[in-house]
Amino acid sequence: MVTGQASLKRNGVQDFVTIRGTAIIMVAFAIFMGGFFVCTPEVTFEIWKDLFSNLAMKVFTFAALVSIMLHVRIGMWQVLTDYVKAPGLRAFIQFILNLIAFVYVAVGLFVLWGV
Repeated sequence: MVTGQASLKRNGVQDFVTIRGTAIIMVAFAIFMGGFFVCTPEVTFEIWKDLFSNLAMKVFTFAALVSIMLHVRIGMWQVLTDYVKAPGLRAFIQFILNLIAFVYVAVGLFVLWGV
């Protein structure tokens, strides 16, 4: 029996795991940044630049940006599936939101690696 393992379509379990995984990464990033602001008495441009010039911080920030994009894609798909019944309108709104999420990551990556 052939299963859909090689399919490009998502399933509920994959969405569930992705949402939880991305949430963990976003919370870890938020806790780290909160700790940074609490433990740093004065945040200057030099301190901020030094923080984000570290390769580990760039990777962590990029993981957070991609996590936000994936979280938004799945979350908005779930909300739009429930509340927007017209398939054409729903597809258009999903396209626009996915485009915005992608641009968000692309601009974040451009800014992040420009440091």
